[in-house]
Amino acid sequence: MVKLTPKFVSKYPIEGRSITPDVFAGKSIKEIGELEAWEGNRKLTLGDLFEITDDANSKDMIKIVGDASKVRNVGLKMTTGKIVVEGDIGWHLGEMMRGGSILVTGNSGSWAGSQMIDGTIEIKGNAGDYIGSAYRGSDKGMKGGTVIVHGNAGNEIGNNMRGGTIKVMGNVGIFAGVHMHGGMILIQGESARRAGGHMTKGKIILVGKTEDVLPSFSIEQIKKSVKVDREKIVGPFYVFVGDMAADGSGKLFVSKPNNPQLSSYEKYLD
Repeated sequence: MVKLTPKFVSKYPIEGRSITPDVFAGKSIKEIGELEAWEGNRKLTLGDLFEITDDANSKDMIKIVGDASKVRNVGLKMTTGKIVVEGDIGWHLGEMMRGGSILVTGNSGSWAGSQMIDGTIEIKGNAGDYIGSAYRGSDKGMKGGTVIVHGNAGNEIGNNMRGGTIKVMGNVGIFAGVHMHGGMILIQGESARRAGGHMTKGKIILVGKTEDVLPSFSIEQIKKSVKVDREKIVGPFYVFVGDMAADGSGKLFVSKPNNPQLSSYEKYLD
């Protein structure tokens, strides 16, 4: 296991794209310390930014201990191994991740799991905006894998999502699952407005209270429960289909007991 301890908390973003088990494999601690890193516009090395130690003879596990909230792109394109962050981490965690696992005991910045293909990211604290999402102007969102956030998450989680699973145990901001084309999003807490806007396929499960359901969704039925990765989530749930504005057939499951304001939709059921 390779242990990285930040030498200081930077005022500027730190580029950490070389911090993956794939890159560390076969390298000595000296060679790892010589890997390129940037602090703002300053070209540095990992050794300039971190105390680097080797607790075992394996490079397939990396542990970051301390405040790494300015460190971005950790786990970029990783395919194997494990990264553990004991503290906070910055933007773009696990971007384009293809395998392995990442565990964060603190909070994560925005874009965690962006364009993810496989693997698992688990964040014990809160996460920022655009979890599992595509970049602006792109339709290549998350295709596979799992992102679990135990706290709250921000806006537009699952933007242009095409596969995989996002689970948020807390609350989320607006436009969860916007432009969603597949996959599943589970939100246990409250959801702000416009969940599923312009979605065409996939599932969004809202267990907590939601501010609204877009008028371009049509109520289909009431279900007693819904399954998420073989786990039964007890409802009952209103099941909406849409977004009709995008000729969509996505499913929006909304808790009936937690959203009594939606009871007026029941008159449209057969």
